Amino acid sequence: MAQQLHNTFWRGTKIRFREGVDGALGMPVSLDTLDSARVRGAYWTPKGNPAPKVAVIAAHPRVDFTEHHTFPALLRAGYGCMGANMRSLNNDADCLHEKLVLDIGAYMTWLKEHGTEKIVLLGNSGGGSLFSFYQGQAKAAPAQRIMKTPGGRRTLLEKADLIPGDAMIYMAAHAGQGLIINQVIDPAAIDEGDPFKTDPDLDMYDPRNGFNPAPAWTAYAPEFVARYRQAQLGRVRRIDGMAHDLLAAQRRAAALHGAEYFDDLPADVRRDALQRETFEAVMVVYRTLANLNYADNSLDPSNRAYGSLISPRPDIKNFQRAGFARILTPEGWLSTWSGLSSNANIEKSGHAVSEPALVIEAGRDLDVYPKAHGQRILNSIAATDVDHWTFPDALHYFEDDPGESGNVTLNALMARLVPWLQDRFPI
Repeated sequence: MAQQLHNTFWRGTKIRFREGVDGALGMPVSLDTLDSARVRGAYWTPKGNPAPKVAVIAAHPRVDFTEHHTFPALLRAGYGCMGANMRSLNNDADCLHEKLVLDIGAYMTWLKEHGTEKIVLLGNSGGGSLFSFYQGQAKAAPAQRIMKTPGGRRTLLEKADLIPGDAMIYMAAHAGQGLIINQVIDPAAIDEGDPFKTDPDLDMYDPRNGFNPAPAWTAYAPEFVARYRQAQLGRVRRIDGMAHDLLAAQRRAAALHGAEYFDDLPADVRRDALQRETFEAVMVVYRTLANLNYADNSLDPSNRAYGSLISPRPDIKNFQRAGFARILTPEGWLSTWSGLSSNANIEKSGHAVSEPALVIEAGRDLDVYPKAHGQRILNSIAATDVDHWTFPDALHYFEDDPGESGNVTLNALMARLVPWLQDRFPI
């Protein structure tokens, strides 16, 4: 039963070269960031242009993009391609987007040091909000950059050498992981310690609220939709408060440890303070597959099928482990997954994107929707050279349907994307 309920979205099977590139050379790249993290990626160069002056960099907070599926066509056109993996590869439990800015900065510096003159930022899926955030910090004066994460940790961004990108491509990109959470978190979950405690009046999967089981679409009442969306923000706010409380308790213990009178305290008090100071809390966020759009296609219309990227049966998968933002630290929640606290939010950073920009929508995407994400990106960025393309039959990673081959939607995309680049960045 579990196999039928679970899609392969997070296994990375869709993000890979889907055709060979004759003579392309792949170079492993290992870099140390300003704060001494180690990041690893791969730089690809075409056979006929071993030192390209123009490169495309692709990155994602969590997914391996070293063999991104757009690279073969870009390499044939003569562009360099950097698949830049982040420090949070395959595990974003403690993902701090402010630290990922340092990771991207290290790759950008490496490209410039190796002869690249123009760098195009390819923000696929979660890479869109990540690169927008990076661009905002790169273009800000060092003293105006974000000094602390939402959880209060030093970022070091004011000391970083951050090189802005020369163009931005949003490919099936969402507007921020937190803005995803704002829509997928289940507001009917009323007790973070007990996933079965439910407010039935806020349960989207309760037939009494209009729900129809898959594959029949649901039409939720406008009053329910408004109440539901507000309650989702209320739950995010509640989890924000929990995260801040955990971090505040740790800071109080650290302050006690640093007090002049600490050594005069009883041994059990000192021991408790040290334990609380070094404690690394882990938060479990249950039920994060509850977007009304999964069951009601009228709320943000598109060509998508029923369900989520993660499962065609979100009503059941909502109670299983796989999902968005399920296990993470308080810092990770606030920096990456909270739609109220995260800085990696297109509405906060889009104003910094004034370079040529391209917004590409996949019409059959199951979690990135036209109004919630595509239009929000278009409304937020400051670029005047902007194109907006929709591929009605494309899935999230422009992959083939199960059992099919041929790369039809990917080839259609690349047939337009390569000329778009050539017009702006000729080889």
